[in-house]
Amino acid sequence: MPLAVDTYVMGPFQSNCYVVRAERGAPEAVVVDPGDDPTPVRLELARVGAKPAGILVTHTDVDHVGGVASLAEGTGSEVWAPAGEVEALRTGTTRGGIPVAAHDPAHTVSGGDEITVAGITFDVVDVPGHSHGHVAFHHDGELFAGDLLFAGSVGRVDLPGGDWETLVDSVRGLIERFPPETIVYPGHGPATTLGRELESNPFLSDLRAERQA
Repeated sequence: MPLAVDTYVMGPFQSNCYVVRAERGAPEAVVVDPGDDPTPVRLELARVGAKPAGILVTHTDVDHVGGVASLAEGTGSEVWAPAGEVEALRTGTTRGGIPVAAHDPAHTVSGGDEITVAGITFDVVDVPGHSHGHVAFHHDGELFAGDLLFAGSVGRVDLPGGDWETLVDSVRGLIERFPPETIVYPGHGPATTLGRELESNPFLSDLRAERQA
């Protein structure tokens, strides 16, 4: 059964925060990348009678962690953050020196880990390139990919920790591991699929050539 996924576009960077439940009406939810004031998320969860059971962080740029501390401390939710970038969250100093409220997450994750939150089991996948410790969370054909891959684009690599070849290799790994119909929930913009991006994303032309060789 597909997950129930609601999208909240947050803050000046228009980043996507996802509220994920095992099904509509489920009493618990997972919040992915609350990047700004989480009040709208809390109000909507209260309206539907659900509580946040956990917060998942794909990477620690300000537009993906700006609301983590507020949501975690206001609801008692535990946080799962990427091990390679956790110090940014602990110290409240994100990439580029933009400050956020600090939070020491209850859990750190790396590729190969399996976690269960709100009754949903996620596989953690390492996807560096946009940032050095970036992870994605996969559940049964649905992938929360942060700023690795967008509909028609990819994450920027011009900030510290970014690297173009590493990013392409991360996308290559997803395409080899998961079927083309896998839904990608990106950090910005609309959802897409791995197959659609391999077929038409202008930044993946080298990957298309590899597959056609």
